Amino acid sequence: MKIESRLAQIGSVSEPVTGAVSFPVYQATAFRHPRLGESTGFDYSRTKSPTRKVLEDASAQLESGDAGFACSSGMAALQTIFALFGQGDHLIVSLDLYGGTYRLLEQIMSRFGVSASYVDTNDIDAMSSLCRPNTKAVLIETPTNPLMMITDIERVSAWAKSKGLLTIVDNTLLTPYLQRPIELGADIVVHSATKYLGGHNDVLAGLIVTKGKELSDKMAFLHNSIGAVLGPQDSWLLMRGLKTLALRMDRHQENATRLANWLLEHEAVEDVYYPALPHHPGHDIQNRQSSGNTGIFSFRLKDARYVEPILRHIQLIAFAESLGGVESLMTYPAVQTHADIPEEIRRQVGVDDRLLRFSVGIEHADDLIADLAQALEAAKRETGEAQ
Repeated sequence: MKIESRLAQIGSVSEPVTGAVSFPVYQATAFRHPRLGESTGFDYSRTKSPTRKVLEDASAQLESGDAGFACSSGMAALQTIFALFGQGDHLIVSLDLYGGTYRLLEQIMSRFGVSASYVDTNDIDAMSSLCRPNTKAVLIETPTNPLMMITDIERVSAWAKSKGLLTIVDNTLLTPYLQRPIELGADIVVHSATKYLGGHNDVLAGLIVTKGKELSDKMAFLHNSIGAVLGPQDSWLLMRGLKTLALRMDRHQENATRLANWLLEHEAVEDVYYPALPHHPGHDIQNRQSSGNTGIFSFRLKDARYVEPILRHIQLIAFAESLGGVESLMTYPAVQTHADIPEEIRRQVGVDDRLLRFSVGIEHADDLIADLAQALEAAKRETGEAQ
């Protein structure tokens, strides 16, 4: 069955009593035991919930994994994964990294004796030089946030397996509709499901998918023990969002490609970072390992003075953090999503004071272009550069 059909049918054939097409929200936290020593399969909702189970089973199927785990946020999902590691363990991590992940590693996991080295994960020689006897895993974002750096998942996964390391891939920006890292050799996939999977800026959630029984059993233990699980109402909202994922991602990438090309030709813009553009580094890898492109990209302005008036003058596009919803959002990574990354590291990868990140929604592209055009014109006018 094609993925579009599987998405649309999530939860529609799972309710055994009434045949409800929309799976019910089971608000219960406790479940009766038939008798001593017997269980319905549900005992306490932190361990397993009927609504959450439907979501978790669907997520595992969509990502070609063996088990899915729904968490209370994307960061809760990462924390649950990082609990696989302990005192003295070392991770190799994508250089261009979401600021929240960097903060979790450097300010929290470091207190438990877990260290990380940051590297361009396409540079196998550099990764090999960083690999130590205590290295346990490679964590990849691809595309990265916000510079859209692409990693060859199959190549890195093969290298990691040769070293006895786990490969963890953050698949938030492409979703299983467009990219399935486990099919390329990854062991764990993680999502901030708040973004494209939910898709409507109305649910906070994270998802983990694992491959292999031993790893899945370990993750189930951690998921239950840490307890940062997704509640039934949010599980239902996430399932509802997933039903339209294919339609939304098609529109997101269509709009983003048009907007990226328009900005690339604008006199106020120095460059656009979007994997669909032929000049983008990793464009060929992206085409090989995925079936499309995300709806988010970043662009660098020629003058940092344009940033403030652009963010003040956009109207249809909201100046707001987050990404992946039906509404278009624009963010200033240097002071928002990546503020926790030290300035020297940010500048090393290119997250400077001229970079804006644009999560393109599903509005009409003409309206988005018109909004950007007037905001850019206002910025030029206020900096004294309009003719």
